[in-house]
Amino acid sequence: MVAEHFEHVDTWVFDLDNTLYHPSADLFGLMDPKFAAYVMRVTGFDKDRAAEQANAYWETHGSTLAGLMKEHNVDPHHFLAEVHDIDISHLTKAPDLAEAIGVLPGRKIVYTNGSNYHATRVLKARGLSHAFDAVYAIEHAELTPKPHAQSFATVFARAEVTPTSAAMFEDEARNLAVPHALGMRTVHVNETPLDAPHVHHSTDDLTDFLSQVTR
Repeated sequence: MVAEHFEHVDTWVFDLDNTLYHPSADLFGLMDPKFAAYVMRVTGFDKDRAAEQANAYWETHGSTLAGLMKEHNVDPHHFLAEVHDIDISHLTKAPDLAEAIGVLPGRKIVYTNGSNYHATRVLKARGLSHAFDAVYAIEHAELTPKPHAQSFATVFARAEVTPTSAAMFEDEARNLAVPHALGMRTVHVNETPLDAPHVHHSTDDLTDFLSQVTR
């Protein structure tokens, strides 16, 4: 049974994008062109090369922002305000997910590489704001993104998370490596299951999975 693997958990940590809403909402389809446009302005690259560079920064630095900060000393707050200025009116309320999160025993927090502004908007649009005790965004991680160990250390210290009694839910499998090493229970929320040592569970339906946890 799934539930027996979570009996020790008293802190539930959830990623935001593509985890607390289905990837079909395609918010990154709205944000990615903004990432590329920002890189294009800073570097002078053409559109295609800028898009490739934005992704390369994500791969090597953990986020496009981290790469731009390191390589071009950009203003992170200006970047975050610009790339998260998107229309999210197509996101729908998720009462079943809100209920499934709400009945989990202990604290529930959001931990995202996105901005606090973005997280607040998305949670409100999904009707999930009340389901969480706290939200930790990239600003709270001192602008160091997952999957870097320092990001987890900073946020978990702020949130007073004891990893050995916590669980992490993430759509990006690479962001589960550090939590696993710290002793957290890890759940990969993705339509493509991943068989990897740092992934304890995989699901393509977060609401259904959480209902099994409390069954």
